[in-house]
Amino acid sequence: MLPYRRHHLLSVLNLFKSGKAPLDVVLGSYFRAHKALGSKDRASIAETVYHYVRWKNVYDTLKLDVEASLPVVDNLPKHLHLATPQKLLDLLIAAYGEEGAASICRINQTRAPLTLRTNTVKISREELLCKLPGLPTLTSPYGITLTARINLPSLPEFKAGFFEVQDEASQLSASLIQPSPKSQILDYCAGAGGKSLAIAQHMNGSGQLYLHDIRTHALQEARRRLKRAGVQNVQFNLPGKTHSMDIVVVDVPCSGTGTYRRNPDVKWKFESIDLAALVQEQRQIFDAAFQYLRPGGTIVYITCSILPQENEEQLAYFQETYNLKLVQKFQSLPVENGMDGFFAVALN
Repeated sequence: MLPYRRHHLLSVLNLFKSGKAPLDVVLGSYFRAHKALGSKDRASIAETVYHYVRWKNVYDTLKLDVEASLPVVDNLPKHLHLATPQKLLDLLIAAYGEEGAASICRINQTRAPLTLRTNTVKISREELLCKLPGLPTLTSPYGITLTARINLPSLPEFKAGFFEVQDEASQLSASLIQPSPKSQILDYCAGAGGKSLAIAQHMNGSGQLYLHDIRTHALQEARRRLKRAGVQNVQFNLPGKTHSMDIVVVDVPCSGTGTYRRNPDVKWKFESIDLAALVQEQRQIFDAAFQYLRPGGTIVYITCSILPQENEEQLAYFQETYNLKLVQKFQSLPVENGMDGFFAVALN
């Protein structure tokens, strides 16, 4: 790597290691602060940084330079060979067996595709495909997987609200939310509004969509995205009374194990996760959200985890505790050049 690129590369890594911000945020902030870096410089630096972070335990254990190629070392322990925290690897093996766990870990070392969801209120997928370099997703009828990296916010199609970035598995999870005319829907952990946008697309301006999240900055981003998409039947607060919602969506905080290839830095924080405490937090959030569901209504539980403790075991707990029956289920594992790992169930 050219000396000046290496200088910026090491600067980015030092910032990342010394702070708590996610890797993509560190890179984005650094590049904005160093506008003299060209597109090729940025691409080279980002690719090297992501490769290092994906294989961080190997680089650190073997004390390799960040630009060094990974050596072929046959006698590495399995968690190093698969570049996965030991605690996570043990759970994956318990859930999917040795081969299944190894496959998931290898996919986590690949680059995730960039997938869009067409806003069919404004444009058809076929029309959007004529404007962007991409291919239709295999399962979601609204998805487009881009075949070239482009600056999406600069596109007139983005500014017009023709699409949003959303993984195919996330799109399919949202498809479990099927509003009827005049439905009252609460997105209890709305975040930046990804699921809300997908829900609103099927409401056709009828009914009311409520967004709630304890993170006010995320709701501000959701507000901007919904405005760009042309959604008007939305409120950014909790409904005035409990037991009044036809549908409640609970996309809970989770380990994120289905999306580690997108966030390789988060993978290395798994050792510090108290999974039992996280499971308990998910149950508390579900219970709080459940209080807004009318009798006979549908509650949709979603995670981007692939761990049974957060998925199948939680489903069994919710069914038994709240006397709910399973209406519909979607589940996926990370697929190379395809969707992420997600879990979604509709219950009533």
